[in-house]
Amino acid sequence: MVEFLGLDLATLLLLAGAGLVIAEAFAPGAHFIVLGIALFGAGLVGLALPGSLGLLATTVVLAATVMIIGGAALYGYREFDIYGGKGTAQTSDSDSLRGQTGRVVERVTETSGEIKLEAGGFNPYYRARALDSEIEEGAEVIVVDPGGGNVVTVESLEVIEEDEIDRELARGREEEGGREPDIDTA
Repeated sequence: MVEFLGLDLATLLLLAGAGLVIAEAFAPGAHFIVLGIALFGAGLVGLALPGSLGLLATTVVLAATVMIIGGAALYGYREFDIYGGKGTAQTSDSDSLRGQTGRVVERVTETSGEIKLEAGGFNPYYRARALDSEIEEGAEVIVVDPGGGNVVTVESLEVIEEDEIDRELARGREEEGGREPDIDTA
């Protein structure tokens, strides 16, 4: 078997893989886990290989094992979303904040305030400005203008009136005398 630093290649791969998996515990975020699993797996396979294989055969088998186990680990990491979120808790850009709802954590005026969005990314707290009137702490709000930084313009959900469609439907119900309109199923 191939030796390096007084250790055979399989043991060295096993130790390097174990070191990377342990390093992942100290710096989570999938920086080391995929490669660590691949090297650890190749080390285990290398320990199971017979010593009679030649240098080239051992190297090829271990390299192929690293690629196969690494590919499987990467697929598993992405598919099973081990660290959670699949990116859903991240905002892709400021426009994705438009229409999101949240709660006021610090009274919002035209010049100051803070809100917490229900799905606002890594840090769901945003500085906020009121569109028209002040919004008290605890009120539910909707983002009407995401701005472009970490300051959003919000409106209280209590203040928002029915939209044009709701008014038209109400007018139609009144004209029908309170009865539901006939639905043509043809």
